[in-house]
Amino acid sequence: MSRANVRRHVLLENKVLKEREKTSSPKHLKRIYPIGLHKSTSSLSLSLSSSLSLSLSENSYDSSLTDSSTLDQKISTALRFIAPTQRREYNSPVAKVVQQQISQTQDTNDGELKRCNWITKNSDKVYVAFHDECWGVPAYDDNQLFELLALSGMLMDHNWTEIVKRRELFREAFFGFDPNKVAKMGEKEIAEIASNKAIMLAECKVRCIIDNAKCILKIVRECGSFSSYMWGSVNHKPVINRFRYPRNVPLRSPKAEAMSKDLIKRGFRYVGPVIVYSFMQAAGLTIDHLVDCYRYSECVSLAERPWRHI
Repeated sequence: MSRANVRRHVLLENKVLKEREKTSSPKHLKRIYPIGLHKSTSSLSLSLSSSLSLSLSENSYDSSLTDSSTLDQKISTALRFIAPTQRREYNSPVAKVVQQQISQTQDTNDGELKRCNWITKNSDKVYVAFHDECWGVPAYDDNQLFELLALSGMLMDHNWTEIVKRRELFREAFFGFDPNKVAKMGEKEIAEIASNKAIMLAECKVRCIIDNAKCILKIVRECGSFSSYMWGSVNHKPVINRFRYPRNVPLRSPKAEAMSKDLIKRGFRYVGPVIVYSFMQAAGLTIDHLVDCYRYSECVSLAERPWRHI
């Protein structure tokens, strides 16, 4: 074979190899198109390139992509298909309605605090204030703990709204719930309180509060304070729960049952597990605000501080 023929043969083989490279669609796609598409740093370009890459990978072995011009046509069609779809979704009537509802909700809730679900627009202001200022706040004062235990005992006949509305009357009648003074109350004071229609407290309940005050004095002599005894039942640290819905909040707990048994053993009255658990909630021995309530994080921060009772 002459030198000229050899050269023509080599050139012909190179040409055949180049043609084969052009018609090899998977390698061609992998080498060129994704790299060019992923150069953009904008979020829209990244979204389009991801969608386009997925579209191309699904069709990378399609025999119709063996031609370079056909491939360009496919890419441009894919780009036209992807971009308008995103614009249509954004400007669709459904999207507009959703956006309007979100903005209306934000306007309605503007400036309003998210509270536990049982606090509604119809809730009495005193009950809302009780939820915001007292319920779930750790209490360490003996008089305050005695008051909340007595108020919790009234839940057998009344709800928190009715009780909190008469809270100042109770404080006046029971000497600010000072157990030393309440324990000394006699028949005259009992009759006066029981006959007061504004207080609405039966004589047996009045006697119960007085008897419980006497029991508290015994605990003070034994433990140093009523607060020390109560907080000792939870290892001097509030129980922090993470309830999302009202139905998750229990009526009693094992700790409430144990505390109830010990209180009854010590002579306390109207201290069943349900009443004791209500007391624990009110006195902050357990944090039962729902997790999306604005008071949850505030009460948790108070609960997580070092035990400050002296």
